[in-house]
Amino acid sequence: MRMFHKALASTQVFLFFCVAVFSTPPEDPIKCSSGNTTCTITNSYGMFPDRSICHVSQVLYPTTEQELLSMVASAARSKTKMKVATRFSHSIPKLVCPEGENGVLISTRYLNKIVKVDVEARTMVVESGVTLKDLISEAAKAGLALPYAPYWWGLTIGGLMGSGAHGSTLWGKGSSVHDYVLNLRIVRPASPQEGYAKVENLDQQHEDLNAAKVSLGVLGVISQITLKLEGIFKRSITYVAKNDSDLGEQVASFGYAHEFGDITWYPSQRRAVYRVDDRVPINASGNGLYDFIPFRPTPSLALAILRTTEDVQESAGDADGKCINAKTTTNTLITSAYGLTNNGIIFTKYPVIGFQNRLQASGTCLDSLKDAKITACAWDSTVKGEFFHQTTFSIGLSVVKDFIEDVQKLVELEPKGLCGLELYNGILMRYVKASNAYLGKQEDALDIDITYYRSKDPMSPRLYEDIVEEIEQLGIFKYGGLPHWGKNRNLAFEGAIKKYKNAEKFLRVKEKYDSEGLFSSTWTDQMLGLKDGVTIVKDGCALEGLCICSQDSHCNPSRGYYCRAGKVYKEARVCTHLKSK
Repeated sequence: MRMFHKALASTQVFLFFCVAVFSTPPEDPIKCSSGNTTCTITNSYGMFPDRSICHVSQVLYPTTEQELLSMVASAARSKTKMKVATRFSHSIPKLVCPEGENGVLISTRYLNKIVKVDVEARTMVVESGVTLKDLISEAAKAGLALPYAPYWWGLTIGGLMGSGAHGSTLWGKGSSVHDYVLNLRIVRPASPQEGYAKVENLDQQHEDLNAAKVSLGVLGVISQITLKLEGIFKRSITYVAKNDSDLGEQVASFGYAHEFGDITWYPSQRRAVYRVDDRVPINASGNGLYDFIPFRPTPSLALAILRTTEDVQESAGDADGKCINAKTTTNTLITSAYGLTNNGIIFTKYPVIGFQNRLQASGTCLDSLKDAKITACAWDSTVKGEFFHQTTFSIGLSVVKDFIEDVQKLVELEPKGLCGLELYNGILMRYVKASNAYLGKQEDALDIDITYYRSKDPMSPRLYEDIVEEIEQLGIFKYGGLPHWGKNRNLAFEGAIKKYKNAEKFLRVKEKYDSEGLFSSTWTDQMLGLKDGVTIVKDGCALEGLCICSQDSHCNPSRGYYCRAGKVYKEARVCTHLKSK
């Protein structure tokens, strides 16, 4: 049996590197049955946390701010519910869903122009539908750079601002893109006397800017954003793998020591990989490139084999198989420098030195011509590939050591319990700074990003489900973690708004900008604490993170799963198999 697992692991690694130059980009998440009417929208993963699909009556595609103003006015006049949609729709929660089935979507797909680049002032004005990839590229052509950004470039600037997306740093203003906004223009509903819609022009002196910088899309539609950039610079990256025994002690000091540092943690393997990442002089030798391996195009056949393998391991309770495959995959990623190359072709040695625009983000599975689905992004829902949950929260640096040590206690109790996370490249830990955005980070913190298997059957428990759920509840409830607005299962947002000291200020701006709630939905009202019901209580709800189990029916006792207290965090309520109860 062990030789079988070794063979599977070898196959997995081989397939992992069967990446292609060409790829089929993900399909548009918006589907319409008649022109731009009678439409549905989901996210890029093909499934919201509650597995629903949102229906809308119409999709609108403005190409200018004036067209956008006219569309918002028309909808406001008829009191029609609206939501903003982006090109790739990467947010996991239902931020994009208007109320009911008669609402409209306003897509920023064609609001995608670079408006102005001011080299002397080091600023760039972009429309909200511009992708992070295009912003980085255009800035570099002018000798400029966005200092910090998410690692995935398939996000629009408006979308990443709406959910508070970020990179990793404790330096300067921090890693959140919205903290580099100098000005933004937002189209919102207005009174009949004002023509039912108006443009708000918010600069740094405007009191509403801190609400609009992270807004969840409930204030209106951002049309333009002015960003503060820097002159182009170079970085030096070295990955260093270490035993995780002193991770809790090291995590805070490491973030302050290295400007772009992050840590990838493989808790079942008892190791952590530190990204030593700093600026170097512009004349330092090197033209490195970061093409992160999991973001490359992958053969659809390879994806199907990997998914089938994990499905079989889950149904058979094969933790050993998962652990062997995870370790082999991790070793290969480390050996291959995660996709770094010294010259854009091959990795030869550390450090990898290159320009900021070639190292800060990637996502080549989005960029190629259609190839009939021979290759795809790994999570493309139109092929049999990855299907996962994602739990992401930020914990204050003052308590993150205790959180890490609690997770390590769980590993001691269940050494194989987190191998499943390591198949998805472990736990990514990025640094974030306190922000003046009302719904931004409240303190300097460590962002914990966990990706893990999701069954196609909502009533099917996962292998070691209880361990992952306890970590989720440790981070969010015991240590007061802030959920990432664009990720997470429903339970992460339970009581979340109470953790933001300026929540009332945000809600006052929301009332000022959209008193009729035309850009709001039941879901966003629940996230913002205006309505109850962020969790959904029904049989099996805890399996999908729709609720925290309080009775065994939430955990599917017909398959031997029951609700119990946590092993380390006794206040946690988790789904566990009878054998582990």
